[in-house]
Amino acid sequence: MNERTASLHRQTSETDIQLTLNLDGTGQSQINTGIGFFDHMLNAFSKHSLFDIDLHVKGDLHVDGHHSVEDTGIVLGQAFHKAIANKQGITRFGQATIPLDETLCEVVVDISGRAYLHWNIAFPVARVGSMDTQLFEEFFRGFVMSAQLNLHAIMHSGRNAHHIAEATFKAAARALRIASALDTRRLHHIPSTKGVL
Repeated sequence: MNERTASLHRQTSETDIQLTLNLDGTGQSQINTGIGFFDHMLNAFSKHSLFDIDLHVKGDLHVDGHHSVEDTGIVLGQAFHKAIANKQGITRFGQATIPLDETLCEVVVDISGRAYLHWNIAFPVARVGSMDTQLFEEFFRGFVMSAQLNLHAIMHSGRNAHHIAEATFKAAARALRIASALDTRRLHHIPSTKGVL
């Protein structure tokens, strides 16, 4: 199998993003988005997905964090889509349910080629650190649309916003790790009755 890596540079009037992604890594990360809590979530995502992520974001944070967070999702999704290529040999489906104290969050993914986000995550407060909690959905929507996959995020319980965000990112990481993993029984096949994804 070819190396499943991608490097991208995306520059707009609002953000300048450089990203290198390795799907078959060991969870190493170098991440700087300018938003401390977002960095914390992305580092956790890298650690638990085993994706190596080198990410540097310069955004218009004097406005707010929206552009930086959404565009990071877009670029990470584009890199994922490029790295996974024709999806030959992948497991395709993945699911993970992650607890963090009182919180329990579940993420289910299908690397289907069809983009859809179901977001059933509710935050009790408007901000965690300096980050607007509404932006977590924007990040995942940008990622899902660019990666062209189906992702359902469901909160079963939770009261602490930090715990809710972290459990969601960790569940997404584990689900994507499972779904993108290579299945040794069908390394030369596309996991679809259609023959394409």
